[in-house]
Amino acid sequence: MQRQLIQPCLLVLTIVLTLSSCFNEPDYPDAPSIDFKGVFRYPVAAGQGVGQPRRDSVVITIGFKDGDGNMGNDIPLAKADSLNYAQNGGWGNYEIRTFRLVNRQYVEARTPVNNFLFFPDLTKGKPKGAIEGTLDFSQLFPYGNVNRMYPTKFQIRIRDRSLNASNVIETDTISLPYPD
Repeated sequence: MQRQLIQPCLLVLTIVLTLSSCFNEPDYPDAPSIDFKGVFRYPVAAGQGVGQPRRDSVVITIGFKDGDGNMGNDIPLAKADSLNYAQNGGWGNYEIRTFRLVNRQYVEARTPVNNFLFFPDLTKGKPKGAIEGTLDFSQLFPYGNVNRMYPTKFQIRIRDRSLNASNVIETDTISLPYPD
């Protein structure tokens, strides 16, 4: 009777050990790397009341990989962390630059909302190690009284809490409203 139980247990143990040896933790560099996944524009109807004009919501999706998993920050940001980012490039852990096509040339359209961006700690309460995933960034482009649609693209990079910066990626071009 016991021999009949030992054989299936050994078989299950062998299968589990074989399968567990197939799954190794990925070996990514400590500096994050990113790739472009997509950019989508969603028209948002005007709301009622002041400050609720018609607008376009743009969502940019990027993929990321990081070897030590120290991505994101506690929000609100600690004063020391804020100072550390400000003294090392003047941008947070998410940098997005907006470019619009004017006279057949892409010109940077500086937007104050993009100056100091952060995303939350992605590994809070989890063990240190390699991570990968996607990040979505959403931004609104309101319509004014007089607008003009411009082809627009974005350049993006991120950095981790150790201030290791990723590569820079560029999105596809989409048309967005800008006040004239």
